[in-house]
Amino acid sequence: MLDIIKSFKGRLVALTGAGISADSGIPTFRGKDGLWNRYRPEELATFEAFSRNPKLVWEWYSWRMEKVFTAKPNKAHIALALLEKKGLLKAVITQNVDNLHERAGSKNVIHLHGRIDEGRCLECGKVIKFEEPPKGVPKCECGGIIRPNVVWFGEMLPEKELKIAVDLCSRNNVIVIGTSAVVQPAASLPLFAKRSGYKIIEVNPNETPLSSLCDYVVRKRAAEAFEDVLEAISEEEDFQ
Repeated sequence: MLDIIKSFKGRLVALTGAGISADSGIPTFRGKDGLWNRYRPEELATFEAFSRNPKLVWEWYSWRMEKVFTAKPNKAHIALALLEKKGLLKAVITQNVDNLHERAGSKNVIHLHGRIDEGRCLECGKVIKFEEPPKGVPKCECGGIIRPNVVWFGEMLPEKELKIAVDLCSRNNVIVIGTSAVVQPAASLPLFAKRSGYKIIEVNPNETPLSSLCDYVVRKRAAEAFEDVLEAISEEEDFQ
């Protein structure tokens, strides 16, 4: 796969979904230990749910934050960071709310769905960074209640990040990693590349609605697919 990536001569962006972080042990939404199995994500990841019971919603997000903070970037995260460092990847556009891309070393990361390690005050709009999961419902210094700084069901994606993502995908080839390609509008981003004459690589163990439009398909999990890429990057010194 590295030969294909190198053939793009740096005109490449990555679009990542839950599959890349699942290989780091992060549950895609709810864990399999049964702790939150009695709830549907739609009952917790909405502004209405937060308004009804902010304590419950923050308990769920604190649990998810703990999973994120203790997870480690896998070979796919690390490979993408190195590809960026070598000038072969312009940016990572992610649907994930974790910070594994940044922790792996990626510098240009666009978060379409927000970040789980941040909170936003409902009163003054201030964004704060969490170093550890909060206990209870956090409050801003202005006295306002802080909500998780993520995109909930029924909310619009951040306009600035979406505009950047569309622009990047319109001017580059796209490698789509670990996404089901059903969540809009992120699922349509690779189509901007296709319409502009660029190519799409899909890395996913399963077929998706995007598969038939892809120029290259790698039917592997993210970490497995990038194992050889990471090894080759580590061995080579000159990527130009």
